[in-house]
Amino acid sequence: MGKQTDFRYNTGATKVPWAAVGENYNVSDLMEIIKFLMQGEGKEYDTAISRVYEEVKALGEISTPPGKLSLGTKVEECEELCNKYLGTDSATFLTNCTAGFEIAYKYANLKPGDEVIVPAITFVATMAYPLSIGAKLVFADVDPVTINMDPKDVERKITPKTKMIVPVHIGGYPVDMDPIMELARKHDILVLEDAAHAFGAMYKGKKIGTIGDFASFSFHEVKNITSFGEGGIATTTIPDFGKEMKRARFFGTDFSKPIKDWLYNVTPIQGKSEPFVAVNYSTTEIQGLGLSLQIARNEEIIAERRAAAEYLNMRFAECDAIIPQCLGGDDIKPTFHLYLLKIDPAKAGGDIQTLKRKLEEKSVTNIPHFGPLYRFKVVSDMGYDQDEIAKSCPVCEEVFYKRFTHLPLYGLSEDQLKYMADAVLEAIAEMQAGK
Repeated sequence: MGKQTDFRYNTGATKVPWAAVGENYNVSDLMEIIKFLMQGEGKEYDTAISRVYEEVKALGEISTPPGKLSLGTKVEECEELCNKYLGTDSATFLTNCTAGFEIAYKYANLKPGDEVIVPAITFVATMAYPLSIGAKLVFADVDPVTINMDPKDVERKITPKTKMIVPVHIGGYPVDMDPIMELARKHDILVLEDAAHAFGAMYKGKKIGTIGDFASFSFHEVKNITSFGEGGIATTTIPDFGKEMKRARFFGTDFSKPIKDWLYNVTPIQGKSEPFVAVNYSTTEIQGLGLSLQIARNEEIIAERRAAAEYLNMRFAECDAIIPQCLGGDDIKPTFHLYLLKIDPAKAGGDIQTLKRKLEEKSVTNIPHFGPLYRFKVVSDMGYDQDEIAKSCPVCEEVFYKRFTHLPLYGLSEDQLKYMADAVLEAIAEMQAGK
């Protein structure tokens, strides 16, 4: 009888194996996946799908299914590609970007009453974990040019209770990280980069994700590149924590020191000052493969997005009511996830709310990508005073309600891009004419 091995992965040599995958996907299943990823209709499509089915059926007769569907070689290969691309050694593939945030917050040993400084404008995921455990959110005002966290307001809002600062690279435009890191080191505060939009962005010669103590990227379906709809990569610059972060991804399992008569141990993860308990953020091989394929063309995607932003800036230069999107330079290289459209209400003949309505009437999709976090009911119901926070974030109030929205940059034809630029200019001309 062959040697018994880890029952969770197909053992091959045993006479009675324990298959790693409970039920394999068959030819019919695979065809449904193909039809989902390559949708269409009509006679020509149906004919092509029939041909594909016959080929897949023939392939199915001579192929074998994968022996592993999660946390295997494809996930490892994806992490290595990310490390090579970012210049890191800690890339950890997770269920989503939010999971990376949670690991960082847990490493900080965040507790009720501890303070976390977040930007007033970002996605709810940035604040969800600290809010859920009773830590205190402190909202930093935003920079009027980039809509990113304002380091000067961060400095004003640091207290002895501040445990973390969470800069968010909105739209893929890097936050001014130097002053934030200087403040963090001065006050012994951890920095978590919310880099959901910023995979491939650079700040002063460094890739975003290599500056703060932690960073987390999103590969949700709307991001520049995706891992079949959801996924995240977390990185850390904390020495030796990269390996621990991989254990933190799956319950803190430890195969090096198994308990008596069992395969592994489960141990806590050492945080900044004390251990914490890990949970499950494991990812699939398909997600890893999907992300690897798209990483290979990320630079081309960023270049295409940049070209669209440059075109919009060129078109909008004729209207002094529009404040052009920052395109970066030698020190700053954005990912152009979004186009930041800002106006001067006095010159435009109205505020951004009027412009948004006019663009919607002209069938141009636009949205100020995130709202002020402190306006959500979940925040006020947890005891925060919205009006007091608003007073402490005057720039956020001004830019959100009067000055900015976001435009799409990718997947548009030349005609669509031209129409969008024309529509913005026409809408502002109408506003200026009082129409």
